[in-house]
Amino acid sequence: MGLVFCLFVAACAVPAPPPSHDRIVSTNPCLDAILVELVPPERIAAISRYSHDPRSSSMAVSRARRLRATGGTAEEVIALKPGLVLASSFTAPATLAAYQRLGLKVATFGTAATIEENRTQIREIARAVGEPQRGEALIARIDRAVAEAAPPDAARPSALLWLGGSNLVNGHGTLIDDMLGRAGFRNASADYGVTQTGVLPLEYVVSHPPRVVLTPERRAGADEESRRIALRTEALSASHARVTIGHFPEQLFYCGGPTIVPAMQRLAAIRRQVTP
Repeated sequence: MGLVFCLFVAACAVPAPPPSHDRIVSTNPCLDAILVELVPPERIAAISRYSHDPRSSSMAVSRARRLRATGGTAEEVIALKPGLVLASSFTAPATLAAYQRLGLKVATFGTAATIEENRTQIREIARAVGEPQRGEALIARIDRAVAEAAPPDAARPSALLWLGGSNLVNGHGTLIDDMLGRAGFRNASADYGVTQTGVLPLEYVVSHPPRVVLTPERRAGADEESRRIALRTEALSASHARVTIGHFPEQLFYCGGPTIVPAMQRLAAIRRQVTP
């Protein structure tokens, strides 16, 4: 009798899984990174497959891989029967229509171009998942990181941020552009005639280098992208120009939310290395 009672008590102590109408699917890696900060894992039916890939994840891959991933097809998402789908505004209209046809609740979000827009987006996501207080806690962490990254002086050294191993550089009107400014840099892309994110040949930069170049670290291995990153670094070093080369992880380029915290910390660390 005592053993049966103990087993009964133990069974009662195990929390029941949340009902399907309380579970969430996210189909975008930037939304994934915000979602995991707002709700417990048992409420997440699936995140996007991009968060399982170190090349495209904006959160720790070890954390992401503890959650189920979906390719984002309508069939996969519908089979999970979530109560809410978080989707990008770039999701195919046919996919969104399929969700709505079957009665799934869908919340779509665009790309935040400033930290202020990102705050608004976090609040909207937090309301959608029923966790406004956790949303405010995340915003407080971001605001603290932004304040702590304020530059040590009034100088604004020019900085150019390269995306991956391509010749793409970050232009104005993006979230990372806003973060650069708040960390005390001046985005140098316009100095080369690049007003939006676009292609900039390496030769132009070597001829007239900015004060700071931000570039991803070369990945292990000898793939083509790693070779291009190494070539850029070697060319700038060989030019003997007064340029600081700062390694900025590629995972911090693309998303807001909790990613802003390590991004601002990294930018502040690079800014402190730049002498007047």
